[in-house]
Amino acid sequence: MADPWLTIIGIGEDGLAGLSEASRKALQEAETIFGGERHLALAGVAGRGRPWPVPFDASVVLKCRGRPTAVLASGDPFWHGAGAGLAEKLGGDEWIAHPAPSTFSLAAARLGWPIEATACLGLHAAPFERLVPHLANGARVICLVRNAKAAGDLAKWLTERGWGASLVWTLAALGGPREYIDQHRADLFAKDLAGNLVAVAVQAWGGHGLPRSSGLSDDLFVHDGQITKRPVRALALSALAPRAGERLWDVGAGSGSISVEWALCGGMAIAIEAREDRVANIHENAAAFGLAHRITVITGRAPEAFVGLDAPDAVFIGGGLDSAMFDAIWSRLAPGARLVAHSVTLETEALLGELHQRHGGELMRVEIAHAAPLGRYRSWEAARPVVQWSAVR
Repeated sequence: MADPWLTIIGIGEDGLAGLSEASRKALQEAETIFGGERHLALAGVAGRGRPWPVPFDASVVLKCRGRPTAVLASGDPFWHGAGAGLAEKLGGDEWIAHPAPSTFSLAAARLGWPIEATACLGLHAAPFERLVPHLANGARVICLVRNAKAAGDLAKWLTERGWGASLVWTLAALGGPREYIDQHRADLFAKDLAGNLVAVAVQAWGGHGLPRSSGLSDDLFVHDGQITKRPVRALALSALAPRAGERLWDVGAGSGSISVEWALCGGMAIAIEAREDRVANIHENAAAFGLAHRITVITGRAPEAFVGLDAPDAVFIGGGLDSAMFDAIWSRLAPGARLVAHSVTLETEALLGELHQRHGGELMRVEIAHAAPLGRYRSWEAARPVVQWSAVR
């Protein structure tokens, strides 16, 4: 590596005493040192210190390009820190990093938790709903939160959702002389905490986590009846074959249930819906599952709504497919991309039959009936048959 002008330094509550020799040398040689006010105080820098702008803006560091510069961040700068945001704007020979133990590592070490089996979340700038996919009885989560008040708010949030029996640890100033750790039960949490920088660890108990199988209960979604029902949704997701990091176009998304389950598998979804009331339902469902950062909602009709969108890895069409829409989608698909379309009308069923003949794939007719009262007895009540065509480009 050439001589880098920027050094990214992780600093803990033990200040200079906890820094490596390389970190201290970089601080001594730096003309300008950026960091939070707490970081600058821990490092004991005076005239050369520059507090971060709020909100964070990496451009102030880039203005020092070519001059010896240091950046101070909490613990590991590349775990919910400023490191990645800086590195992506720089060449690999412009910077070097000296991380310290992260808050997550220190918290796990204090609690005796295996960090590889613990969810580590940054909730200082994200809603508590991000916890939803991680909550299960016995699950362990370490969260960074904005301030001391957020610890009580999190305990209240857990209690309101049936996780009141969870154990909650509040951890402050880890690794320094003012280190403080306390344990609470979520539904009995009634303590006002001092200070601003607090980590919270949770061991979840008492609630019901999300099932890991496809086809979540319809009752978990806000909808107006326009929802791909649970059994059919499970079949659709099986054909869509979600993989982490992939992008879905959910065309005519309705409640967004397909998008939600896709995102729960680690993918990103673009939910396209024409009706504004249903768009509101999609937003509400995405937020409730802690997936608003993974689901983009577009109000509009296909194929006009496709303009400007990145190409998908998979497409789901819940209904309303016609030749123009198919052509607009099929031409955008790369080899290996999947398309799954459903139909409940004879007209669209005929189109799916033609597409199956031309492009292959699998054509399937699904008929489902549920037991329902019939006088003093029970009988089968049939739902509309659904035709599913699935194909790989």
